[in-house]
Amino acid sequence: MRWEYESPEQKLFIVDGKNVWFYIPADHTASRAKIGESSDWRTPLAFLTGRTNLTRLCRSIEVVDPKTDANPAENPSVPGNTVLRCIPRIDSGDSGEQIRDVLLEVDTDARLARIVVQQPGNLSTEFRFKEWEENPTIPEIKFHFVPPAGVTVVDEADLARTLR
Repeated sequence: MRWEYESPEQKLFIVDGKNVWFYIPADHTASRAKIGESSDWRTPLAFLTGRTNLTRLCRSIEVVDPKTDANPAENPSVPGNTVLRCIPRIDSGDSGEQIRDVLLEVDTDARLARIVVQQPGNLSTEFRFKEWEENPTIPEIKFHFVPPAGVTVVDEADLARTLR
């Protein structure tokens, strides 16, 4: 998986099959975690590949009934889309994160249009998807991260051991 962020600042997120990399060029820092040790909820979003069963990620899944007085994130961003609420199986005590729920919006072609990760305190992270292309040709090198010269690599496992 490779996600390139443009806003609010440039960032790069790569899952290469072994490690999860998160690189912020402006900070001259990259963090690395083993896939199984990453506390980032984006890692389980491997269902984007269509190979993961949502029931492995969600304790329960329900269709959200759009309401005018509801949380705006619960309403479809485009008329005709459907919003699903996933209550994660993640044990927040294990990951250090607290995730209230995850909203998954699908379009009329059953393609993912939006993900909203909702946390306590009215915090949310939203991802929007459009212009889907199936099976595009992408060079293998795009899914490997080599830290540029001068970039500090922070290993999350080492950091966690020093904080205990």
